[in-house]
Amino acid sequence: MTDFWTVAGLAFATAAVVMTATALLARRIGRVSVVDVAWGIGLVGVALVCALFAGTWQSWLLCVLVTLWGGRLSWHIFRRARGQGEDPRYVALLGGTLGEVGFGVAVRKVFLVQGAAVWLVGLPLQAAAIAGPRWPVLVWVGAATWLLGVVFESVGDAQLAAYRRDPDRGPVMDRGLWAWTRHPNYFGDACVWWGIWLGGGLGSGWLPGLLTLPAPVMMTYFLVFATGARLLEETMMRRPGYPEYAARTSMFVPLPPRRG
Repeated sequence: MTDFWTVAGLAFATAAVVMTATALLARRIGRVSVVDVAWGIGLVGVALVCALFAGTWQSWLLCVLVTLWGGRLSWHIFRRARGQGEDPRYVALLGGTLGEVGFGVAVRKVFLVQGAAVWLVGLPLQAAAIAGPRWPVLVWVGAATWLLGVVFESVGDAQLAAYRRDPDRGPVMDRGLWAWTRHPNYFGDACVWWGIWLGGGLGSGWLPGLLTLPAPVMMTYFLVFATGARLLEETMMRRPGYPEYAARTSMFVPLPPRRG
């Protein structure tokens, strides 16, 4: 029980420090969407403190996987958002810009929620640090699922970047993975965290797996409903050609395009 409170406290403190620093930066630059860059950094921090506490091959493997994922994601979002204004998703979530709604509203609706989510999504990392590997084969199955997710994210982002550079592009990106799912990057993100749960939660035993199941479920909920696909779709549906694209393409799970 002592180990549980120690690891949980370290993970909570890490999430709190990252989100506090991010909130202060957001107030300074007037843009809440900087939290998207901090999201990956916060989870990398949780993975690192768990690996340092446990010192097992399982925790260090998970730390490497989360660091590769989080580093790539944070750098990609930073480059994409550099020089841009506020993300429309956060304007919709807050009911206005940061200057309009005030810093307190942003802290309550974004930074506290994101900090709690970092701790919750990091539960499989904490379970691995406390219980250690019980079923090593599931750790490697989890790593394979993580790899599938990273491939989806990376390939989807690269295909979208190529589309944006194409002067003859159509009104909607519907090539490659984007012909099978409207959000390959979000689907890949979900695979990453189901893989981390397999390797860290279920790989540490059936009880840690059961207790940490809310982590990938919550991550998937965020990606699909809270700050991910559904919220983005509200903006995208106003673009010419997007409703027709949505009618023939799966929103989340990759499926063959519908005809007609």
